[in-house]
Amino acid sequence: MAKEIRSYILILLGVFILGISFNTFLLPAKLAAGGVVGISTILYEIYAWNPTIVQLIINIPLFFIGYFLLGKSFSIKTLIGTIMLPLFIAFTSKIPFSVQDPMLASIYGGILTGVGLGLVFRGNGSTGGTTIIGQLLKKYFHFSSGFAQLLIDAAVVIAAMFVFNLELALYAMIAIFITSKVIDLVQLRTSTSKMVLIITDQEERVKHLIHQEINRGLTKIWSEGGYSKQPKALLFSVLEQSEAVYLKQLLQNEDTDSFVIFLNASDIMGRGFSLPKDYKNE
Repeated sequence: MAKEIRSYILILLGVFILGISFNTFLLPAKLAAGGVVGISTILYEIYAWNPTIVQLIINIPLFFIGYFLLGKSFSIKTLIGTIMLPLFIAFTSKIPFSVQDPMLASIYGGILTGVGLGLVFRGNGSTGGTTIIGQLLKKYFHFSSGFAQLLIDAAVVIAAMFVFNLELALYAMIAIFITSKVIDLVQLRTSTSKMVLIITDQEERVKHLIHQEINRGLTKIWSEGGYSKQPKALLFSVLEQSEAVYLKQLLQNEDTDSFVIFLNASDIMGRGFSLPKDYKNE
């Protein structure tokens, strides 16, 4: 029950942020950054149609089309996102400040939109709209989800190029790109932690450094040198960034002649990160 409540809170918070992004950055700067929101921006420029009404008129029929054609892919959470986004856009339409510079709007509007959508997706929700068209293209024309959504957003941006101008369309593409990257950051909760892979002949010395000096756990996998055909230990562990820097110094000072790779790690679950450290059973 608590998990479901948290999901609904994330969805509502996400669409509220999307409303602020639209009215503060995207609409004032005339950036049609894809989707139904982008379509409503274009129609507002041409006919001065209320974006809330336009989005409701497009979103609600699309939801029912998706419900009947895609079935279980849709839920009450999708319906909430579909209806609440236009309502929050109406609610935040009287915000007393706005950014009309297209560069600033594309950057900060893209960031806020990414944060909002990321929160909605983490709540297992959706804002409906053209994502439904994308899923229909995937089902009936066998496009990938990403390619289908790219086609739709590209069509909106091309339309914006004719309604506004080429420069504003390019700024809208910047906003779309930034949004996609921020969505990944919000969903994965990317951290500065590092995963370290160590291939070594001196297993015990390296294990001692990680256990005693860094106070981290590790996992060992037996491997074989591709050229030498000799057995080697492959050790891997996940460390905080400062710990990774310290381990690098230790390995260099100890001269273990190990082959070491540091990789970025994100959304880590387990002892020492999402849970307290406890390596007694290792």
